[in-house]
Amino acid sequence: MTETKDKNASLRNDVNMLGNILGEVLTLHGGKDLFDKVESIREMTKSFRSGSGEDTYDTLKKEISSLEPPLRQQVIRAFSIYFHLINIAEQNHRIRRKRQYLQDENESQPFSLERAVSKVKESDLTNDEVQGVLDNLSIELIMTAHPTEATKRTVLEIQKRISAHLAKLDNPLTTFRERKEVEESLFNEVTALWHTNELRQRKPEVLDEVKNGLYYFDQTLFETLPDVFQELETQLQEYIPTKKDWQVPNFIHFGSWIGGDRDGNPNVTPDITWETLELQRNLILKKYDASLVELMRRFSQSSERITINQQFIDKVEKEERTYLNKKDKWPIQSEVYRRKFAVILKRLRATGKTSQGYHEAEELVLDLKEIKESAEAHLPEPRRLKTIRKLIRQVEMFGFHLATLDVRNHSGEHETAVHEILTAAHITDDYAGLPEEDKQKVLREVLNEPRPLLLFEGGYSKETRNILEVFRTIKKAHEEFGKRAIEVYLISMSESPSDLLEVLVLAKETGVYRLYPDGTVESDIDVAPLLETIDDLIAGPKIMKTLFEMDVYRKQLEARGEHQEIMLGYSDGSKDGGTLSANWNLFKAQEDIHNMARQYNIRLKFFHGRGGSLGRGGGSLSTSILSQPAETLEDGVKITEQGEVLSSRYLLEDIAYRNLEQAASALFTGSAKTLKTPAQEELRQKEWEKAMESMSEKSLKKYQSLVFGDPDFLTFFHQGTPLTELGALNIGSRPMSRKNSQQFEDLRAIPWVFAWTQSRYMLPAWYAAGTGLQSFIEEDDSHLETLQTMYKEWPFFQSTINNLQMALMKADMKTAKEYLELVEDPNVAKRIYEDIADEYERTRSALLQISGNEELLSHTPTIQESVYLRNPYVDPLNFLQVDLMRQLRETSNPSDELVTEVLLTINGVAAGLVNTG
Repeated sequence: MTETKDKNASLRNDVNMLGNILGEVLTLHGGKDLFDKVESIREMTKSFRSGSGEDTYDTLKKEISSLEPPLRQQVIRAFSIYFHLINIAEQNHRIRRKRQYLQDENESQPFSLERAVSKVKESDLTNDEVQGVLDNLSIELIMTAHPTEATKRTVLEIQKRISAHLAKLDNPLTTFRERKEVEESLFNEVTALWHTNELRQRKPEVLDEVKNGLYYFDQTLFETLPDVFQELETQLQEYIPTKKDWQVPNFIHFGSWIGGDRDGNPNVTPDITWETLELQRNLILKKYDASLVELMRRFSQSSERITINQQFIDKVEKEERTYLNKKDKWPIQSEVYRRKFAVILKRLRATGKTSQGYHEAEELVLDLKEIKESAEAHLPEPRRLKTIRKLIRQVEMFGFHLATLDVRNHSGEHETAVHEILTAAHITDDYAGLPEEDKQKVLREVLNEPRPLLLFEGGYSKETRNILEVFRTIKKAHEEFGKRAIEVYLISMSESPSDLLEVLVLAKETGVYRLYPDGTVESDIDVAPLLETIDDLIAGPKIMKTLFEMDVYRKQLEARGEHQEIMLGYSDGSKDGGTLSANWNLFKAQEDIHNMARQYNIRLKFFHGRGGSLGRGGGSLSTSILSQPAETLEDGVKITEQGEVLSSRYLLEDIAYRNLEQAASALFTGSAKTLKTPAQEELRQKEWEKAMESMSEKSLKKYQSLVFGDPDFLTFFHQGTPLTELGALNIGSRPMSRKNSQQFEDLRAIPWVFAWTQSRYMLPAWYAAGTGLQSFIEEDDSHLETLQTMYKEWPFFQSTINNLQMALMKADMKTAKEYLELVEDPNVAKRIYEDIADEYERTRSALLQISGNEELLSHTPTIQESVYLRNPYVDPLNFLQVDLMRQLRETSNPSDELVTEVLLTINGVAAGLVNTG
């Protein structure tokens, strides 16, 4: 590809332009004093970062400490808004780079669908084998309301408008006058950003979060998702023309937890779940309505100009008599397709309201296919009517439910309810106190008995009645919205086979799972364990083997097509054992459970509960997919998309397309590769896995010696990070802890990661990895070469090392040291900080040796440059945060202004690092 001398020059121009506009806004609305103060701090920070020494550092800290209200708040906001502008410019540059690749006929973009098809073509697969790979592709992306999106919707919408204006400036046909108008619009939008309160005034309610998720379906995903499949089909036809009828299934689906995730969130009630499903249906019907109206305008073909099959015409006439009044009919008799669309629209608008509406989305698909096939009969091969084909794909993907809603709850809730039901039915007096084997025996007997257990519900506690209502809501949802509306029930903290059997008992008692007198089973729900802690991951294969060998559970699997879903929790595993050990145990658990399930002819789908941040399994979609054991891809992949990830990936249509394209590309090439994996490569990977086992053990020991072994560690964490201040940020509907508790085990992983990110330690994303890596390097002279080979040739290890590099780049030990003044015992602060700082250097040294980089992230200079550019502007916000937190904690009745300033620094640091939790 022909490159300009500096491929990021346009990005820097955008950043400079937006920075200059912000400078104008600051001067206009804050005066020259504000502008001069921001510039002074900015220059000192850049100077210090470029190596000017401690004098500049001390001067900078004094300058920041001397700030007083109201100037102080304005300075905080100036740096925060600057990061929002940088984020927009970088996203716009991603779009620009993609377009530059598309203009070049000689080179395709990495992880593009064109590159993917080209690679698969070179793999010597037959056309039938390639089609087989396509038919088995499956990726589900699940939106969650995990509270890590610090940026308000209003601010995101301003960002979206600024991005649209920047795109206009890239158009070479934009006139001088138009450019002036765009520049004026940019100034107005940056001004609006300055005038907007970026903090939420209240915690969002669950339905607010539901509407936030629906925004992305409405604005980007409905239109963008089918384009990915169409592009893949086009590339297959161009690169492998020996097959004329490539069929690309709709293998990317979106689901949601928002409105269904009850774990630790008392605000998610059965009524909220029902309202969520109604909101989803209302949106998708509205989208279909608009598309059908547009198609009706386009399909003006007249039977006076073309010959339309008489059978088609007869059917339309019959449907008109059945569904339409005289006033509803299309008035022009010869425009048969428009007459058919009039019928479709009438039925669509009655869906969910009257018996004349569609009962299932498949009925609408069939109606659309009838029009498509009739109209395409008048076109030569290979011409196709892409617009109606796109709508058909949309209906196939989104149905009348829009997104499959997963329901999740904690295993303890189910045990309590089952205990009460069994006690009331006189089956056992103390189910909860039974040993695991005895629990299983009781549950098997209940599941083998067709008679119901439930008594008059007035005799049950409110909690048990509520759990039963959840299952009844699932049953009712299947009848109203279709069985795709809710397909999976997830069990948090699954530690034993009885955790899954309890859910089946509750499903049986409410009709979601049905046992007939002849022993036949029908089940309308998948029951999926969530393996979260290191211990759970290690125990996972044994838990599932027990279930797979259990007659009653085999009946559930048979009823669900021999399919089992298993969710893997990246957050709690990392919090429990450190990122290196967690990632390895996740990888190993997948391999072990997958291989064991194959012995029972069971298809597994792993659901990866990844967060946006590196400490919770974050990273690009393509990297996430390719870093899994290759053999697990063939049964599909499921991944959470949460918090700030939603806006960074799906706010802009072009960015949304690019992320989905990367995911499709990685899944296609990764799945195709599994068909041609040589035995020699498998043997070599076994050697690598032994190395990972050794490093994981040492890393786990180091991590737990600090987090669980040091009696002062939790005090250090609570005092030396903004953990307690995060609760006031109002970014999520659920509490920070599963219970109202100060116990480490009850603290959710999101605030755990968020607090370490804010204080620049980034500890959950890298701590203890250096000990594991370095100890292996030092064991034998050949080990470094082994790790270097693993880095080059094993996607899992390469992803692990690159994520560690990113974490260390974003971490800053000098800035983190500032937070030590918040820790009450200086000896504790010094001791724990030195341990962390030593491990940082150990990790950095190991990563550079393994990657061969001179500096962290040298292999990705664009990302490296972005982090380098951001760090100097995050520093002032961190210094201010420490100063303000100290004041806040020393004041028994702090002012609203002081609280606001602390929260603004949290927002600003999150925007600067492009990460929260």
